[in-house]
Amino acid sequence: MLFDLIVIGAGPAGAAAARTAAKAGLRTALVDKARFPRDKLCGAGFTGRAARYYREIFATELPAEFDSKSAVTLYGFGEKLGVIEDIPPVYLTMRLSLDAHLCALALDAGAEDFTGQRITELTPEAGRVTLASGLTLQAPIVIGADGVNSATARALFGRPFDPARIGFALEAEGPPLPADAPLRIDMGAANWGYGWSFPKSGTHTVGVGGVHSRNPDLKTIMRAYMADLGVPPGTRIKGQYLPFGQARRRPGRDNVLLAGDAAWLVDPVTGEGIAYAMKSGEMAALAARDALARHEPDAALRLYRARLRPILTAMRHANRVRLLLYWGPFKQGFVRAVRKSGHLRYDYMRLLGGEIEYPDLMRALVRRLPSYLIRAFGGSKA
Repeated sequence: MLFDLIVIGAGPAGAAAARTAAKAGLRTALVDKARFPRDKLCGAGFTGRAARYYREIFATELPAEFDSKSAVTLYGFGEKLGVIEDIPPVYLTMRLSLDAHLCALALDAGAEDFTGQRITELTPEAGRVTLASGLTLQAPIVIGADGVNSATARALFGRPFDPARIGFALEAEGPPLPADAPLRIDMGAANWGYGWSFPKSGTHTVGVGGVHSRNPDLKTIMRAYMADLGVPPGTRIKGQYLPFGQARRRPGRDNVLLAGDAAWLVDPVTGEGIAYAMKSGEMAALAARDALARHEPDAALRLYRARLRPILTAMRHANRVRLLLYWGPFKQGFVRAVRKSGHLRYDYMRLLGGEIEYPDLMRALVRRLPSYLIRAFGGSKA
């Protein structure tokens, strides 16, 4: 079967890509080995940035079943930094329902449904995908939105990620908390990582994640975190690699584009992946549209990288913040600065809410840098 575009993976990145492409008039195949709804490890925090991208890409309001929180308890390396109220809303959902909803919106826009079908042969640069049914799909451009273990990336580069740089996360669903329970974010709960507590309707999502190579005892950390939050010890724990840190240097090759987790587009400070997944999926589809309009499918990667620049710039700034947060003596100075500064705490939540970007947060940090450095090296108790 001939298509203009094949999208592999029907999560947030793939659904955004398929919907955008179909609405642009491209005959689009949406392929996923799973039949939706299907579950996926993810805190499923839907930030203000994610909400804005969702409205732009899917042209509809958030589903009514989303929970909304306007308060967070912030911890840093075991110290309570304070409760921040009246924050920009953070929405909470479950990937089981979210991904099924996004996939349905892509199909409603005209993408053709090949979900629930396993790929038996994948040659993305040739634009060819063979399914277990024996059906072969062919297109001049392929978008790999198939997650951290991306088969598309493996076909291009021999492996989906660098084991030395990858993160890892553990997650569990505990008993529900009171309806007014705030979010909780624990910076430093894992080595070069964080913990999260997301109270939702009917459940309580708890997790920890950090750089995999620095956390050989992550299960022990997770069990202690669960105990601290009142999650029963026998609760099932799920694990998954987490591609946060630096974006993939080459998010594809010529006529093959990688989006979302497959391109390692996860915020290195907050661990948020859904917003960048949706936005990069849209950008990949628009790059495919433009390349096909020029009759130059091999130009797709160049066009995509140009569109990706704002996200890549934001991630570079985020990595600088991450260094200040987790590296050596700086982390204690950062904790002191955040504990003392309500502005910094609120700016962090404004970042999650999509009201400011990392350059804005960097400027706020730079304004406080002299006293911050003094605190970092123990020169001041103030």
